[in-house]
Amino acid sequence: MLSRGAFSVFNAISDHNQSSAATPGRHQRFLNFTNQRRNLVLSSAGSAQKGGGPVLAVATGETNTKPAEFEPSLADRLRLGSLTEDGLSYKEKFIVRCYEVGINKTATVETIANLLQEVGCNHAQSVGFSTDGFATTHTMRKLHLIWVTARMHIEIYKYPAWSDVVEIETWCQSEGKIGTRRDWILKDYANGEVIGRATSKWVMMNQDTRRLQKVTDDVRDEYLIYCPTTPRLAFPEENNASLKKIAKLEDPAQYSKIGLVPRRADLDMNQHVNNVAYIGWVLESMPREVIDNYELETITLDYRRECQHDDIVDSLTSPELDDVAAVLQTTNGSPTAKRDGDQSCQFLHLLRLSGDGLEINRGRTEWRKKPAKR
Repeated sequence: MLSRGAFSVFNAISDHNQSSAATPGRHQRFLNFTNQRRNLVLSSAGSAQKGGGPVLAVATGETNTKPAEFEPSLADRLRLGSLTEDGLSYKEKFIVRCYEVGINKTATVETIANLLQEVGCNHAQSVGFSTDGFATTHTMRKLHLIWVTARMHIEIYKYPAWSDVVEIETWCQSEGKIGTRRDWILKDYANGEVIGRATSKWVMMNQDTRRLQKVTDDVRDEYLIYCPTTPRLAFPEENNASLKKIAKLEDPAQYSKIGLVPRRADLDMNQHVNNVAYIGWVLESMPREVIDNYELETITLDYRRECQHDDIVDSLTSPELDDVAAVLQTTNGSPTAKRDGDQSCQFLHLLRLSGDGLEINRGRTEWRKKPAKR
């Protein structure tokens, strides 16, 4: 997936539902498609269970008189995920593997971000959107339109450890004339505790011209039938951190890592640097003292420019100054991070092209004191 994104218009849903009921057509076929995906209690369920694999389908009690038109793949039958009963969100369970944990013996933030991306893609596939990595509708593919991420905000309250089972729920909503949003809630499957939340904003772009494109009514109608009919936000709190504007990091940065080069492994199926790679680059310039004594609690990234495989990137980091520190910096040039009794600290980040200094990504992180070792 590329980097950029956003969503928020809901009145189109009721209009769409009324019109589709009166005049069956493409939109009604989409509704039928969703019902069939949800109601498809697989005829092969028995064989899948005999083989030890979980079954994807969710029964809703509705009667489907037509034969199943969509034969699930082996991956569908084994995947621990499915649409929820109302068909408006998707849940999937993941086991944290040994290679997904870091020095703290818990899942890394990159692991969390990869799981968010995975469950988002699986959700898109489960409702019949494309499998090309862009989660595009039929009309979008016809017009060469794609979704790109504009903003990502992740909050982790407790990092899962190796062999923990995490359940992630995700859903989409409309936001504005050129965008959409996707939200996630992460739970410890063993006890139902919410261990993290995330939200992202996506915008529509023409794949050929690389210019932003307004979301047309045809495209909106194609995906709104899979969205909650009333606003549902992972962060419903007023003035929550996901809404916070990221201030520009001013030169000179206090910490830097110069000359980062995308690896082949950083490229996604669309030949662009994957969203998750930016998180790693941001953390490359964090001071060792913070990495050793704190763990990442919140990360917000604003994606401003695509990064190609031959670009060279500089990662810059400075403490986010509180009012007192800002005054001190003007007198002695020694900025200090915002701190709450040394239990937390905040930083600003900038990824830019090494040659011309163009901004690729602007970020903000919050860190909390590490808990006792598990």
